Amino acid sequence: MAAEDEGRTEEPSEHRLEQARKEGRVAKSQEISSALILLLTITVLLFMGRWMMSQCIYILQYFFTRTNNPDVRDANLFSAFLINFLKMLAPVAGVAVVAGITANIIQNKGFIFSTKPIEPNFNKIVPKFGEYFRKTVFSGKGLFNIAKSILKVTIIVIIGYLTIRKNIFVIIEIVSNGQILPAVGKIASTAAQIVITVAVLFLALSIPDFFVQRREFRESMKMTKQEVKQEYKELEGDPEVKGRLQQMQRQLLAQNIPKAVKEADVVITNPTHYAVVLKYDEAAGDEAPKVTAKGEDQTALYIKQLAKDNGIPIQEDRPLARSLYTDVQIGAIIPGIYWKAIALVYSHIQNKSQANEN
Repeated sequence: MAAEDEGRTEEPSEHRLEQARKEGRVAKSQEISSALILLLTITVLLFMGRWMMSQCIYILQYFFTRTNNPDVRDANLFSAFLINFLKMLAPVAGVAVVAGITANIIQNKGFIFSTKPIEPNFNKIVPKFGEYFRKTVFSGKGLFNIAKSILKVTIIVIIGYLTIRKNIFVIIEIVSNGQILPAVGKIASTAAQIVITVAVLFLALSIPDFFVQRREFRESMKMTKQEVKQEYKELEGDPEVKGRLQQMQRQLLAQNIPKAVKEADVVITNPTHYAVVLKYDEAAGDEAPKVTAKGEDQTALYIKQLAKDNGIPIQEDRPLARSLYTDVQIGAIIPGIYWKAIALVYSHIQNKSQANEN
Protein backbone atom coordinates (compact mmCIF):
# COMPACT_ATOMS: atom_id res chain seq x y z
CA MET A 1 0.00 0.00 0.00
CA ALA A 2 1.42 3.38 -1.04
CA ALA A 3 2.04 6.06 1.55
CA GLU A 4 -0.56 8.35 -0.07
CA ASP A 5 -3.21 5.66 0.34
CA GLU A 6 -2.52 5.68 4.08
CA GLY A 7 -2.74 9.47 4.30
CA ARG A 8 1.04 9.91 4.59
CA THR A 9 1.53 12.66 2.03
CA GLU A 10 4.25 14.75 3.71
CA GLU A 11 7.98 14.24 3.20
CA PRO A 12 9.77 12.92 6.31
CA SER A 13 11.32 15.57 8.52
CA GLU A 14 15.01 15.60 9.41
CA HIS A 15 14.07 14.74 13.00
CA ARG A 16 12.12 11.66 11.90
CA LEU A 17 14.99 10.51 9.69
CA GLU A 18 17.49 11.08 12.50
CA GLN A 19 15.35 9.08 14.95
CA ALA A 20 15.12 6.24 12.44
CA ARG A 21 18.90 6.34 11.99
CA LYS A 22 19.41 6.06 15.75
CA GLU A 23 17.21 2.96 15.69
CA GLY A 24 19.34 1.44 12.92
CA ARG A 25 16.74 2.01 10.18
CA VAL A 26 18.41 3.49 7.10
CA ALA A 27 18.13 3.14 3.35
CA LYS A 28 20.49 0.42 2.21
CA SER A 29 20.71 -2.43 -0.26
CA GLN A 30 21.69 -5.90 0.89
CA GLU A 31 22.72 -6.60 -2.70
CA ILE A 32 25.69 -4.24 -2.41
CA SER A 33 26.94 -5.98 0.73
CA SER A 34 26.47 -9.46 -0.75
CA ALA A 35 28.12 -8.59 -4.06
CA LEU A 36 31.08 -6.86 -2.41
CA ILE A 37 31.64 -9.74 0.03
CA LEU A 38 31.46 -12.27 -2.81
CA LEU A 39 33.84 -10.30 -5.04
CA LEU A 40 36.48 -9.65 -2.39
CA THR A 41 36.44 -13.15 -0.90
CA ILE A 42 36.81 -14.83 -4.29
CA THR A 43 39.63 -12.41 -5.09
CA VAL A 44 41.42 -13.45 -1.89
CA LEU A 45 40.85 -17.12 -2.73
CA LEU A 46 42.24 -16.51 -6.20
CA PHE A 47 45.45 -14.96 -4.90
CA MET A 48 45.86 -17.46 -2.05
CA GLY A 49 44.75 -20.54 -3.99
CA ARG A 50 48.19 -22.06 -4.43
CA TRP A 51 49.07 -21.53 -0.79
CA MET A 52 45.78 -23.01 0.37
CA MET A 53 46.31 -26.03 -1.88
CA SER A 54 49.76 -26.56 -0.37
CA GLN A 55 48.21 -26.36 3.11
CA CYS A 56 45.63 -29.00 2.18
CA ILE A 57 48.36 -31.26 0.85
CA TYR A 58 50.36 -30.71 4.03
CA ILE A 59 47.36 -31.66 6.20
CA LEU A 60 46.73 -34.83 4.17
CA GLN A 61 50.39 -35.80 4.38
CA TYR A 62 50.39 -35.13 8.12
CA PHE A 63 47.42 -37.40 8.77
CA PHE A 64 48.43 -40.15 6.30
CA THR A 65 51.85 -40.47 7.93
CA ARG A 66 50.12 -41.01 11.26
CA THR A 67 47.49 -43.53 10.21
CA ASN A 68 49.11 -46.14 12.44
CA ASN A 69 48.00 -44.17 15.52
CA PRO A 70 44.94 -46.02 16.91
CA ASP A 71 43.81 -43.10 19.12
CA VAL A 72 41.66 -40.79 16.99
CA ARG A 73 41.26 -38.51 20.02
CA ASP A 74 44.95 -37.66 20.09
CA ALA A 75 45.29 -33.97 21.03
CA ASN A 76 48.18 -33.49 18.62
CA LEU A 77 46.06 -34.57 15.66
CA PHE A 78 43.22 -32.28 16.62
CA SER A 79 45.45 -29.25 17.27
CA ALA A 80 47.29 -29.76 13.96
CA PHE A 81 44.00 -29.85 12.06
CA LEU A 82 42.56 -26.86 13.93
CA ILE A 83 45.64 -24.66 13.50
CA ASN A 84 45.94 -25.30 9.77
CA PHE A 85 42.20 -24.95 9.23
CA LEU A 86 42.13 -21.57 10.98
CA LYS A 87 45.20 -20.43 9.04
CA MET A 88 43.32 -21.04 5.79
CA LEU A 89 39.98 -19.68 7.03
CA ALA A 90 41.18 -16.51 8.79
CA PRO A 91 42.17 -14.43 5.69
CA VAL A 92 38.94 -15.24 3.85
CA ALA A 93 36.74 -14.65 6.91
CA GLY A 94 38.61 -11.43 7.74
CA VAL A 95 38.14 -10.02 4.23
CA ALA A 96 34.45 -10.99 4.26
CA VAL A 97 33.90 -9.19 7.58
CA VAL A 98 35.77 -6.07 6.41
CA ALA A 99 33.84 -6.06 3.11
CA GLY A 100 30.49 -6.32 4.90
CA ILE A 101 31.34 -3.52 7.34
CA THR A 102 32.71 -1.31 4.56
CA ALA A 103 29.61 -1.77 2.39
CA ASN A 104 27.35 -0.79 5.28
CA ILE A 105 29.48 2.21 6.28
CA ILE A 106 29.43 3.50 2.69
CA GLN A 107 25.66 3.14 2.40
CA ASN A 108 24.94 4.48 5.90
CA LYS A 109 27.36 7.40 5.46
CA GLY A 110 29.08 6.47 8.68
CA PHE A 111 29.05 3.90 11.44
CA ILE A 112 25.74 3.21 13.18
CA PHE A 113 25.49 1.31 16.44
CA SER A 114 22.02 0.49 17.68
CA THR A 115 20.55 -2.35 19.74
CA LYS A 116 17.02 -1.55 18.58
CA PRO A 117 16.94 -4.12 15.73
CA ILE A 118 17.87 -6.98 18.11
CA GLU A 119 15.57 -5.99 20.97
CA PRO A 120 12.90 -8.66 21.64
CA ASN A 121 9.55 -7.83 20.10
CA PHE A 122 6.83 -10.31 21.01
CA ASN A 123 4.52 -8.92 18.32
CA LYS A 124 6.85 -10.48 15.73
CA ILE A 125 6.67 -13.94 17.29
CA VAL A 126 3.07 -14.52 16.20
CA PRO A 127 3.19 -15.34 12.46
CA LYS A 128 1.16 -13.04 10.25
CA PHE A 129 1.07 -15.01 7.02
CA GLY A 130 -1.46 -12.75 5.34
CA GLU A 131 0.57 -9.62 5.94
CA TYR A 132 3.79 -11.46 5.01
CA PHE A 133 2.46 -12.60 1.62
CA ARG A 134 0.91 -9.18 0.99
CA LYS A 135 4.27 -7.46 1.49
CA THR A 136 6.52 -10.07 -0.13
CA VAL A 137 4.40 -11.23 -3.07
CA PHE A 138 1.33 -9.10 -3.69
CA SER A 139 3.01 -5.70 -3.72
CA GLY A 140 5.28 -3.63 -5.92
CA LYS A 141 8.23 -4.26 -3.62
CA GLY A 142 7.54 -8.01 -3.56
CA LEU A 143 7.30 -8.24 -7.35
CA PHE A 144 10.53 -6.25 -7.65
CA ASN A 145 12.35 -8.66 -5.31
CA ILE A 146 11.01 -11.69 -7.21
CA ALA A 147 12.13 -10.21 -10.52
CA LYS A 148 15.52 -9.42 -8.99
CA SER A 149 15.95 -13.01 -7.76
CA ILE A 150 14.96 -14.44 -11.16
CA LEU A 151 17.44 -12.12 -12.86
CA LYS A 152 20.25 -13.19 -10.51
CA VAL A 153 19.56 -16.88 -11.10
CA THR A 154 19.45 -16.27 -14.85
CA ILE A 155 22.80 -14.48 -14.75
CA ILE A 156 24.39 -17.33 -12.77
CA VAL A 157 23.04 -19.96 -15.19
CA ILE A 158 24.14 -18.08 -18.32
CA ILE A 159 27.62 -17.19 -17.03
CA GLY A 160 28.12 -20.71 -15.67
CA TYR A 161 27.02 -22.32 -18.93
CA LEU A 162 29.19 -20.12 -21.16
CA THR A 163 32.28 -20.47 -18.98
CA ILE A 164 31.99 -24.24 -18.52
CA ARG A 165 31.34 -24.78 -22.24
CA LYS A 166 34.47 -22.81 -22.99
CA ASN A 167 36.69 -24.88 -20.65
CA ILE A 168 35.06 -28.31 -20.41
CA PHE A 169 37.05 -29.98 -23.20
CA VAL A 170 40.35 -28.74 -21.80
CA ILE A 171 39.42 -30.14 -18.36
CA ILE A 172 38.43 -33.49 -19.87
CA GLU A 173 41.69 -33.71 -21.79
CA ILE A 174 43.78 -32.95 -18.67
CA VAL A 175 41.88 -35.53 -16.60
CA SER A 176 42.20 -38.18 -19.31
CA ASN A 177 45.97 -37.71 -19.21
CA GLY A 178 45.95 -38.51 -15.50
CA GLN A 179 47.20 -35.06 -14.45
CA ILE A 180 45.38 -34.58 -11.15
CA LEU A 181 46.84 -31.29 -9.90
CA PRO A 182 46.59 -29.49 -13.27
CA ALA A 183 43.00 -30.72 -13.54
CA VAL A 184 42.16 -29.40 -10.07
CA GLY A 185 43.82 -26.09 -10.95
CA LYS A 186 41.86 -25.75 -14.19
CA ILE A 187 38.58 -26.58 -12.45
CA ALA A 188 39.38 -24.02 -9.75
CA SER A 189 40.25 -21.31 -12.30
CA THR A 190 37.02 -22.02 -14.20
CA ALA A 191 34.99 -21.73 -11.00
CA ALA A 192 36.84 -18.51 -10.15
CA GLN A 193 35.98 -17.05 -13.58
CA ILE A 194 32.30 -17.84 -13.01
CA VAL A 195 32.17 -16.39 -9.50
CA ILE A 196 34.17 -13.23 -10.32
CA THR A 197 32.05 -12.48 -13.40
CA VAL A 198 28.84 -13.07 -11.46
CA ALA A 199 30.08 -10.93 -8.54
CA VAL A 200 30.97 -8.01 -10.82
CA LEU A 201 27.56 -8.17 -12.52
CA PHE A 202 25.80 -8.43 -9.15
CA LEU A 203 27.73 -5.38 -7.92
CA ALA A 204 26.67 -3.43 -11.02
CA LEU A 205 23.02 -4.48 -10.50
CA SER A 206 23.15 -3.53 -6.82
CA ILE A 207 23.66 0.16 -7.65
CA PRO A 208 20.15 0.72 -9.10
CA ASP A 209 18.80 -1.51 -6.33
CA PHE A 210 20.26 0.92 -3.76
CA PHE A 211 18.37 3.84 -5.28
CA VAL A 212 15.17 1.78 -5.34
CA GLN A 213 15.65 0.86 -1.67
CA ARG A 214 16.31 4.50 -0.79
CA ARG A 215 13.11 5.58 -2.53
CA GLU A 216 11.18 2.81 -0.75
CA PHE A 217 12.67 3.87 2.58
CA ARG A 218 11.69 7.53 2.16
CA GLU A 219 8.25 6.38 1.08
CA SER A 220 7.91 4.35 4.27
CA MET A 221 9.06 7.32 6.36
CA LYS A 222 6.47 9.76 4.99
CA MET A 223 4.24 11.46 7.54
CA THR A 224 0.63 12.49 7.83
CA LYS A 225 -0.21 16.16 8.29
CA GLN A 226 -1.21 15.43 11.88
CA GLU A 227 2.17 13.79 12.55
CA VAL A 228 3.93 16.86 11.18
CA LYS A 229 1.93 19.14 13.45
CA GLN A 230 2.50 16.90 16.48
CA GLU A 231 6.24 16.73 15.86
CA TYR A 232 6.43 20.50 15.49
CA LYS A 233 4.61 20.94 18.81
CA GLU A 234 6.97 18.53 20.54
CA LEU A 235 10.11 20.15 19.15
CA GLU A 236 9.17 23.82 18.90
CA GLY A 237 6.18 24.08 21.19
CA ASP A 238 2.60 24.97 20.34
CA PRO A 239 2.72 27.86 17.80
CA GLU A 240 -0.19 29.65 19.51
CA VAL A 241 1.41 29.38 22.94
CA LYS A 242 4.77 30.41 21.52
CA GLY A 243 3.19 33.45 19.83
CA ARG A 244 1.51 34.55 23.06
CA LEU A 245 4.78 34.21 24.98
CA GLN A 246 6.62 36.30 22.40
CA GLN A 247 3.91 38.97 22.58
CA MET A 248 4.18 39.05 26.37
CA GLN A 249 7.95 39.32 26.13
CA ARG A 250 7.65 42.25 23.73
CA GLN A 251 5.19 43.99 26.05
CA LEU A 252 7.41 43.42 29.08
CA LEU A 253 10.45 44.63 27.17
CA ALA A 254 8.59 47.74 26.01
CA GLN A 255 7.70 48.52 29.63
CA ASN A 256 11.27 48.07 30.87
CA ILE A 257 13.11 49.87 28.05
CA PRO A 258 12.31 53.47 29.15
CA LYS A 259 13.47 52.78 32.70
CA ALA A 260 16.59 50.95 31.52
CA VAL A 261 17.57 53.75 29.14
CA LYS A 262 16.89 56.48 31.71
CA GLU A 263 19.27 54.80 34.19
CA ALA A 264 21.88 53.76 31.56
CA ASP A 265 25.50 54.83 31.27
CA VAL A 266 25.67 54.55 27.49
CA VAL A 267 23.82 53.20 24.46
CA ILE A 268 25.99 51.48 21.85
CA THR A 269 24.50 51.47 18.35
CA ASN A 270 25.07 49.98 14.91
CA PRO A 271 23.81 52.82 14.22
CA THR A 272 20.40 51.95 12.74
CA HIS A 273 19.97 48.19 13.13
CA TYR A 274 21.08 47.49 16.71
CA ALA A 275 21.10 49.31 20.03
CA VAL A 276 22.49 47.94 23.30
CA VAL A 277 21.95 49.68 26.66
CA LEU A 278 24.75 49.36 29.26
CA LYS A 279 24.73 50.08 32.99
CA TYR A 280 27.59 49.63 35.47
CA ASP A 281 26.35 49.31 39.05
CA GLU A 282 29.44 49.18 41.25
CA ALA A 283 27.35 49.38 44.42
CA ALA A 284 25.58 46.15 43.48
CA GLY A 285 28.93 44.38 43.19
CA ASP A 286 28.95 44.11 39.41
CA GLU A 287 32.44 43.41 38.11
CA ALA A 288 31.61 44.93 34.74
CA PRO A 289 28.73 46.70 32.97
CA LYS A 290 25.66 44.67 32.17
CA VAL A 291 23.18 44.82 29.30
CA THR A 292 19.95 46.24 30.68
CA ALA A 293 18.08 46.47 27.33
CA LYS A 294 18.65 45.90 23.66
CA GLY A 295 16.75 45.95 20.39
CA GLU A 296 16.97 45.92 16.62
CA ASP A 297 15.42 47.95 13.81
CA GLN A 298 12.39 49.87 15.16
CA THR A 299 13.18 48.98 18.76
CA ALA A 300 16.75 50.23 18.23
CA LEU A 301 15.47 53.55 16.90
CA TYR A 302 13.11 53.79 19.88
CA ILE A 303 16.02 53.21 22.30
CA LYS A 304 18.12 55.88 20.55
CA GLN A 305 15.29 58.39 20.79
CA LEU A 306 14.82 57.67 24.48
CA ALA A 307 18.56 58.11 25.02
CA LYS A 308 18.50 61.51 23.29
CA ASP A 309 15.49 62.62 25.32
CA ASN A 310 17.20 61.62 28.58
CA GLY A 311 20.66 62.90 27.69
CA ILE A 312 22.24 59.44 27.71
CA PRO A 313 25.48 59.18 25.65
CA ILE A 314 25.15 57.31 22.37
CA GLN A 315 28.29 55.61 21.10
CA GLU A 316 28.39 54.29 17.54
CA ASP A 317 30.42 51.08 17.26
CA ARG A 318 29.14 48.69 14.59
CA PRO A 319 31.04 45.47 15.43
CA LEU A 320 30.72 45.92 19.19
CA ALA A 321 26.97 46.64 19.00
CA ARG A 322 26.34 43.62 16.81
CA SER A 323 28.48 41.31 19.01
CA LEU A 324 26.88 42.46 22.27
CA TYR A 325 23.40 42.13 20.79
CA THR A 326 24.11 38.57 19.63
CA ASP A 327 26.20 37.23 22.51
CA VAL A 328 24.86 38.89 25.69
CA GLN A 329 21.38 38.44 27.10
CA ILE A 330 19.47 41.21 28.90
CA GLY A 331 20.53 41.34 32.55
CA ALA A 332 23.83 39.55 31.90
CA ILE A 333 27.30 40.88 32.72
CA ILE A 334 29.41 41.59 29.64
CA PRO A 335 31.96 38.78 29.05
CA GLY A 336 35.64 39.45 29.63
CA ILE A 337 36.50 39.39 25.92
CA TYR A 338 34.63 42.70 25.51
CA TRP A 339 36.02 44.48 28.60
CA LYS A 340 38.82 46.25 26.75
CA ALA A 341 36.44 47.60 24.11
CA ILE A 342 33.93 48.66 26.79
CA ALA A 343 36.67 50.35 28.80
CA LEU A 344 37.54 52.44 25.74
CA VAL A 345 33.87 53.40 25.34
CA TYR A 346 33.57 54.48 28.99
CA SER A 347 36.88 56.35 28.75
CA HIS A 348 35.70 58.19 25.66
CA ILE A 349 32.43 59.15 27.36
CA GLN A 350 34.28 60.40 30.45
CA ASN A 351 36.71 62.49 28.40
CA LYS A 352 33.86 63.96 26.41
CA SER A 353 31.97 64.77 29.60
CA GLN A 354 35.01 66.50 31.12
CA ALA A 355 35.54 68.47 27.94
CA ASN A 356 31.93 69.71 28.02
CA GLU A 357 32.29 70.76 31.65
CA ASN A 358 35.37 72.80 30.82
